[in-house]
Amino acid sequence: MPKVVLIIQARMGSTRLPGKSMMYLAGEPLVGRILERVKRCQRLDDIVLAIPDTTENKVLKKLGESYGIKVFSGSENDLIERYYEAASWTNADYIVRLPADNPAPEPVEIDRIIEHHLALDAMGFSSNLSQIADNGYPDGIGAEVFDFSLLEEARGRSPSAQLKEHVHLNFYDYSTGAPVDSNWCPVNTVKCPEEFSRPDLILDVNTEEQYEFMRALYEYLYPLNPNFHITDIIEWYDNVYKTN
Repeated sequence: MPKVVLIIQARMGSTRLPGKSMMYLAGEPLVGRILERVKRCQRLDDIVLAIPDTTENKVLKKLGESYGIKVFSGSENDLIERYYEAASWTNADYIVRLPADNPAPEPVEIDRIIEHHLALDAMGFSSNLSQIADNGYPDGIGAEVFDFSLLEEARGRSPSAQLKEHVHLNFYDYSTGAPVDSNWCPVNTVKCPEEFSRPDLILDVNTEEQYEFMRALYEYLYPLNPNFHITDIIEWYDNVYKTN
């Protein structure tokens, strides 16, 4: 059977919010909360925390290991190379990509996009990480899936510095909604279930304001149910957060 590996990219040196990976959400670091949730995925064969090979990021190595997760240290700015080496290290046939600024991934929805991608006949890129083709997904609960061979080809195209830093731009541009090359890399998605089809929700942490939002979310929902669902987030957002 082909091997499916989730690779989570994380670093301490975020330009917009330095150190966010270790900022606390209901008593544990942000990256730890991500690891806690993705370990509930059923369609993954392995999980790797891929970090820069620098002294600053050793704290993330210790954190990943404390959660029983494999940790790979590689290039700081060449994410294509970091992903390629981490995927080679684990003998991945399919890569599931999740940035470490999405602290509320939904395990069932990650499994859903994996199942969709594995059912395709052609090599390509599938995502429900945010809205694609009006799929209705909130931003930040899903993931991207692509073939290892596709990453290998992208690596061999001598990508620019921007493409090295942003892996998805080799395949798909979320800002324009356009595939890079549909003939080379078809782009696919799945329809978001109607009960949580809320593309207005952004569950990323890139700024101090977004961190405070996520901190409030975790402080309210986590004590009630550590495995809170996106529907719980929506109920909190509509009936608690927006009314305060």
